Amino acid sequence: MRIVLDGMGSDTCPEPELVAVLEARQKFGDEVILVGPEDQLRPRLQALAGDNPPVKLVHAPEVITMEDKGLALALKAKRKGSKTSLAVGIDLVKNGEADAFVTAGNTGGAMATAYYRLGPIAGLERPGLAGLFPVQGGDCVVLDIGANPDCKPEHLVQFAVMGAVYAQSLLRIQSPRVGLLSNGEEPGKGNELVRATYPLLAASGLNFIGNVEGKELYGGAADVVVMDGFTGNILLKSSEAVAKLITDTISSEIKASKSLRTKLGGLLVKPALKGALMKKLDPAEVGAARLLGVNGLVLIGHGRSDSRALVSAIRMAREAVQANLMDNLRASIQAHLSKSQDQ
Repeated sequence: MRIVLDGMGSDTCPEPELVAVLEARQKFGDEVILVGPEDQLRPRLQALAGDNPPVKLVHAPEVITMEDKGLALALKAKRKGSKTSLAVGIDLVKNGEADAFVTAGNTGGAMATAYYRLGPIAGLERPGLAGLFPVQGGDCVVLDIGANPDCKPEHLVQFAVMGAVYAQSLLRIQSPRVGLLSNGEEPGKGNELVRATYPLLAASGLNFIGNVEGKELYGGAADVVVMDGFTGNILLKSSEAVAKLITDTISSEIKASKSLRTKLGGLLVKPALKGALMKKLDPAEVGAARLLGVNGLVLIGHGRSDSRALVSAIRMAREAVQANLMDNLRASIQAHLSKSQDQ
């Protein structure tokens, strides 16, 4: 298995990427390919791992930065022979020289580069960015969390199909419960997009359970929840902020308390806070979101990713390859399109 890591993605690159690529090589035993400016990466890599580091380095002299937007970004993403780390890394997947690509770089740049260079799965209009949210009883696949601010009802149905395949392939859920995020459970609730999407999902053949509110999402009522990317991105960032607020507040209250009982209680609960709870709420444990719908495995992490988050992202890429996610997505999309044409 061959996983490509963008060496110039994170906010503090390339140090987290260099540490991650060496840790992943040792932990998983597979080939991890690092892409980026060789003159910057090789000396630092050798300083960490000696003259012959166990990592393949592919030269990519250019970088898409957070300042790249609009036409400039599109040109860097699309043009033939582009030498950005995103383009070079994604081309390795396109040409069959790697199985998946991981980056913590410019999200818009990564999505545009993947879309232009890999192309969408046949019959699919929009790729969707899928995140795995911790909920009661397990995890929930949530999409779109930022790729498409504006959507049509048909796009949300396609997100639902892809999300169901994700849950089947990686969460091992045979018949995933699919929900539509709304402000009420009744079919007539929601904005125009939600109301128009509801009947399409009901007729899709998926295990559609109807509208779900935020409390049902986190209560574990659904295995897959779909929405437009504008709503999804707000949900993602709000959830991360609330998770941090909860853990920080608990920690600070225990430290500030003058009560011996509270301090003793804090010592007793500390292992649980640092264990299962922190693991469930820590973005570094999730690693990255999967861009579903393009012809190749692409994972996009936070710009603030550290080496631990990047290793987690590489692990997620390996799991997707092992689960044969791409072939499953293609087959399910084609089956959905065939059924839609017959109706």
